[in-house]
Amino acid sequence: MFAIRTAARTLTAAALGLAAFTQSSLAQSYPSQNVTMIVAFPAGGLADIIGRLVSAKLGDRMKSSFVVENRGGAGGNIAAKAVAGAAPDGHTLLVTTSGLAANLTASTNRGFEQGDLRPVAFVAYSPDVVAVKADNPAKDLKEFLASAKSKSFTYASAGPGTGPQIGAEYFFKDVAKVQYVHVPFQGGAPAITALLGGHVDSLVLTLPPVTPQINQGKLRGLGVASAARNKAIPDVPTYGEMGYPNIEIGSWVAVFAPAKTPDAVVARLNAEIVAGMKDADALERLAKAGFDPVAKSVAESNDYFKSEVARWATMVKSAGVSN
Repeated sequence: MFAIRTAARTLTAAALGLAAFTQSSLAQSYPSQNVTMIVAFPAGGLADIIGRLVSAKLGDRMKSSFVVENRGGAGGNIAAKAVAGAAPDGHTLLVTTSGLAANLTASTNRGFEQGDLRPVAFVAYSPDVVAVKADNPAKDLKEFLASAKSKSFTYASAGPGTGPQIGAEYFFKDVAKVQYVHVPFQGGAPAITALLGGHVDSLVLTLPPVTPQINQGKLRGLGVASAARNKAIPDVPTYGEMGYPNIEIGSWVAVFAPAKTPDAVVARLNAEIVAGMKDADALERLAKAGFDPVAKSVAESNDYFKSEVARWATMVKSAGVSN
């Protein structure tokens, strides 16, 4: 009996050792071909800015080709569905925003479920901002919303189901209680173009795509949904300063992979992304655009994503958003 138990333990140890060796070999041999990073929104938007920075860092660090492919539409669901159904080998990745967490409640026809994707790394976070064209008479959020008590205004977003759109619906409907009309676009860049062209009254986007236009004086930031003013646009007051305390709404950008992607591949990608985003040039680019860096392990990323799905579900249900 003792001999049998000893043999069984030896076989178990050998199997575990082989599994560990296989995982290690897999991580070292990855990637074996070009990696496609599908960005869930058009060029120039929040996810695109981070996606291109991450792809460049991964390419340099892993000596391989990480190719960005923009596939916008349906609030990020089109890209998410494509990656969820891709081969789980680490060669197809998703770059998306908080809209993914929101859509798991708001969208009934996604074509994928939460368990079809796994977080690889959370990269950056930035607050949402309300902006208008520079010639708008409103000087801040308080003035702008005061006029909306008697007449409605239009606001542009990067699309239905995106984080800023969900946050805007919650804020305008449940908190500010004003009249408005949502005008969705397929990404932040088209929304900005529409506002600059005078086709909408305002926009609500996560800060980075709007930062250059605000700093160049083409758009006026009315309020930023964060606890403190953002260093990229220090003259723009917070929602709290405008009489709406405790409103913190923003978007993260993260990298996801198909659910069954091997642990070793995900762990290596996470380590390389976290290390690359700590480079001085990456940190400078993030700060200038209005991002805060986020560095989480694989386990922390999993826990954070679960908590974000729950948090956004509360806002989605409160605002009555569906798409």
